[in-house]
Amino acid sequence: MTRNMERGARIVIEEWMQVKRRDKLLIVTTKDHLEESRALRKQAVGKVHSVSSLVVEDMGRHVGVFFDMNEEIFDPYTAVIAATDYSLVTTKAAKRAIQKRKKFLSLPLSTNDGRSMLEYEFLTMDTKKSRLMAKVIMKYLRHSTVIHVTTPAGTDLKVYKENRNPGFFNGVIKDGKGYSSASIEVYVSIEETKTEGVLVLDGSLGYIGRADEPTRILFEKGRITEIEETPTGVRLRKYMEDYKDERIYIGGEFGIGLNSYSKCLGNCYIEDESAYGTFHIGLGRNLALGGQQNANGHFDLVCLEPDIYTDNRQIMQQGKIIIPEPVVY
Repeated sequence: MTRNMERGARIVIEEWMQVKRRDKLLIVTTKDHLEESRALRKQAVGKVHSVSSLVVEDMGRHVGVFFDMNEEIFDPYTAVIAATDYSLVTTKAAKRAIQKRKKFLSLPLSTNDGRSMLEYEFLTMDTKKSRLMAKVIMKYLRHSTVIHVTTPAGTDLKVYKENRNPGFFNGVIKDGKGYSSASIEVYVSIEETKTEGVLVLDGSLGYIGRADEPTRILFEKGRITEIEETPTGVRLRKYMEDYKDERIYIGGEFGIGLNSYSKCLGNCYIEDESAYGTFHIGLGRNLALGGQQNANGHFDLVCLEPDIYTDNRQIMQQGKIIIPEPVVY
């Protein structure tokens, strides 16, 4: 257990979860992440009523299926940290826990460089700064119905969000009104049958690493219909086929990274989608984000330097927030 891992665990327990003496904490993990689980437990012991661990079978990207089939599994606890490789925040069990006003933190630990995610510097970003940035963007997302995105690489994409409310993650449970993710971002679920246009993937492919070359992806009526035959495209297509679920091709989320400490290098899924200067389209399940789409999983395609327009009002230019108005509280 390294010093940086202990630092990351302390941030999660004290600053993000803000655990109380009365909390009954459950840490969900896998055999590959027992060291991180021990680091989290070490920080929590003495601060909460009890700490329990649930070590689930390593089902990879399909781990969420177990938590869809066992919706009541979190009922005995008041606080849950989902410290597995893959995000559980979009599962039915997480949705039930959130509805019951339990504290729920999605802490996907998947990395591609051999380091523990708890060791990454992006966890140390000032959450107050991310909160202010999120409030600015959410103000405009909330009152719009169409989001139009272009990028220097060639993205020209429209997503629709009528009657969908935005939210934001920055790790802090209180800011997320009971649940959050280690990803520092603004998100909104999008209408599942309306995404149209071209996304040129030049950032990362979610859990499977960096896009080695820009790759065109065509969306029609909400779903991916074509992936360019580049090495990156071939890798992405194989990954998506392995879900064995046609719903994984449906766009379900639009997100904007807000973490100025993050870099989109393909080393860490959560760092990539959090990076300031990026946007992402979340594919597949979006139930816990306010959407209507179930699927066997959820992952993001991350792109760089977006120009973003909400109902024709520009809010980002080449990845930088450009709104001059003050935030209204």
